Amino acid sequence: MTGVLPSQFVPVAVVSRSGVDESVHFGAVVCLNTAGDIEFSLGDPQIQIFPRSSTKPIQALAMVRAGLSLPAEKLALVCSSHNGERIHQQTALAILAEFGLDESALGNTHDYPMHIHSAHDAIRASLPKSALQMGCSGKHSGMVATCVINGWPIDNYLEQDHPLQRAITCTIADVTGRDAFAIGIDGCGAPAHVVELVGLAHAMRAMATGAAGDSGTQIYRAMSQFPYMVGGKGRDVTTIVLGIDGLFAKDGADAVYAAALPDGRAVALKLSDGHGRGTPTVLLAALQKLRVDVTGVDNSIVEIVRGHGKPVGSVRAIGFD
Repeated sequence: MTGVLPSQFVPVAVVSRSGVDESVHFGAVVCLNTAGDIEFSLGDPQIQIFPRSSTKPIQALAMVRAGLSLPAEKLALVCSSHNGERIHQQTALAILAEFGLDESALGNTHDYPMHIHSAHDAIRASLPKSALQMGCSGKHSGMVATCVINGWPIDNYLEQDHPLQRAITCTIADVTGRDAFAIGIDGCGAPAHVVELVGLAHAMRAMATGAAGDSGTQIYRAMSQFPYMVGGKGRDVTTIVLGIDGLFAKDGADAVYAAALPDGRAVALKLSDGHGRGTPTVLLAALQKLRVDVTGVDNSIVEIVRGHGKPVGSVRAIGFD
């Protein structure tokens, strides 16, 4: 069977309200040590998952290997699931313009910005949903730019057998250590690959340590140096990377997270219910299990449970003792 089984997950987080435990999140977590071996895991580290947007650094790695050359700040956007704030949209447009393209070249799904205030601004301005505002426009800007560089067609760049997507599929196999178990369609329209959770951790580790070559180092440096481009205002992926020196990380839809440090330590996780609640809390617990200092992470990262608008509880990780 390809995909997940309920038996592969174990409890990893508990939600409390007014002193009473209310909900339990199940998941799978894998932690790699500096040698790249599994030092700790919860659930099945070989579970086969769609990393969703946690795959974006690997997709960007394939683009750089295929000739995409961008300043670090722009490359970070190519790896992002950005908020759709003005800076994100402007940077995506700048990438397109550099290669003689405009927003019409983007084939990703139309949407409003993820950032609520930016979405409200767009609605007040009577702007329709658009590919540019959607959180994957950075990745898609990089994709069409890579097509221009290589003389590949743009109109069908999202098809699985397009040269760009074949290059991405090969790169995923290279850095995860195994061919994709299946390929589906992601929310933005791009191919979505099924990989092992431990394979995702190894891929992030390869880019952080330099094992993925100079192209991987470019991805690591861009994402670790410009975390605001990877997420944006209020995003836990930005807050966590800002608070841990040398870390790079990528969140993904359906409760996936991956992170790595240049000394080789890496984490990948998936919560079984696909709900984003609990993922930053579990990620920090996994990093602490690897003896990563997380004290510099801003307290805004704490996941608060509210009642009548006031804090009445929180999310805590379990199983890491």
